[in-house]
Amino acid sequence: MTMNRRNFLKTSIGVAGAASLSACSMNKMASHSGRKAHVVVVGGGFGGATAAKYIRQFDPNIAVTLIDAHANHVTCPFSNLVLAGEKTMADITMNFDSLRSQHDVNVVQGLVTEIDGVNRKLKLADGQTFTYDRLVLSPGIDFKYEAIEGYSAKVAANQMPHAWQAGSQTELLRRQLEAMPDGGLFIMSAPANPFRCPPGPYERASLVASYFKKHKPKSKILILDAKSKFAKQGLFEAGWQSEYPGMIEWVSMDMGGAVNQVDPAMMTVTAADVHKGNVVNIIPPQKAGKIAFDSGLTDQTGWCPVNQKTYESSLVPNIHVVGDSSIAGPLPKSGYSANSEAKICAAAIVALVNGRSAPEPSWVNTCYSLVAPDYGISVASVYKYEEGKTVSVKGAGGVSPKNGNKRLEAVYAQGWYDSITQDIWKS
Repeated sequence: MTMNRRNFLKTSIGVAGAASLSACSMNKMASHSGRKAHVVVVGGGFGGATAAKYIRQFDPNIAVTLIDAHANHVTCPFSNLVLAGEKTMADITMNFDSLRSQHDVNVVQGLVTEIDGVNRKLKLADGQTFTYDRLVLSPGIDFKYEAIEGYSAKVAANQMPHAWQAGSQTELLRRQLEAMPDGGLFIMSAPANPFRCPPGPYERASLVASYFKKHKPKSKILILDAKSKFAKQGLFEAGWQSEYPGMIEWVSMDMGGAVNQVDPAMMTVTAADVHKGNVVNIIPPQKAGKIAFDSGLTDQTGWCPVNQKTYESSLVPNIHVVGDSSIAGPLPKSGYSANSEAKICAAAIVALVNGRSAPEPSWVNTCYSLVAPDYGISVASVYKYEEGKTVSVKGAGGVSPKNGNKRLEAVYAQGWYDSITQDIWKS
């Protein structure tokens, strides 16, 4: 890599727009009287919670309401460590207390069911309504269950979990792995691009293998993939060979790995061949979160086109979309990307509310993956805004060297997680 990883961690968390507004007031507890605008943020994850916090930091005279369907946010990053028995659900559960007490964000628990972009209003399932001057949506992902015959939300919740939204399905998949006999088969299907966290399925397979190595050493893992290649493939495969020889088999799309049907009663998965597993983890194709679809914010791709300088929707004015649901150019759908996008969006909203042009953005993304709890790999990238779109900065970033210190990379992974969750939910 061209950038020292320790320095990258130190500098990257607060980048992406924050410096552009460093002269703005940082008063965290301004009075609600005399507010110049009201911004509503939907979704309290990596994108939404970041946007809510940084809008308030950049301009305390803007009122911010954060609405999330849940009382807490369970992070998808590090949820694979829960599956491996290395962390608990409590370890990856974040609350909104700091946003309330330190940043004076009005946090509301509720499910947004309707957005009226013309009149700038939204409605919750319980009947509450809110008006806004600008709206930030960070609704995450939804699933194309219909793309796989026999699969459904009900099957995912009870028999073949996707566990691609951390929470109850993470716990279900963990229980299934614990109950699986030694010598059993764990089958995972990985979707075609684009989807949330491109290296995530392969980290999951790695950490499940780590659990098997300790507790069920005769067990096997079969990855059926709808792609011909995957993120950090060389690094993962080298780790599998050294840490879990013979345990993990990857079947690409070209070799008949694309899953098209499941039978939950028989615990079978059909691709080019029929496979029967003891535990089956189906990660289906994905699309933007449901409220984005329902509000007319998606195009034919199933994702939300945005102005990549401000993240304002290309389809509905005064609504900004950040995180997994947005079409963000070369940025992957990751927690770190959502955090970067949200800071840029926050800076743009504050500028626009104050009658200024949005600042010129830049982005960073780093993605750590664990091949084992003490074996880390990573990729980092830097992006700039050029001719109306986000582009990669040539020569910036890179991947872990093959002969790098994998144990130290795992320490950096934990440091990244601690830093970004502190930045968003704890400070």
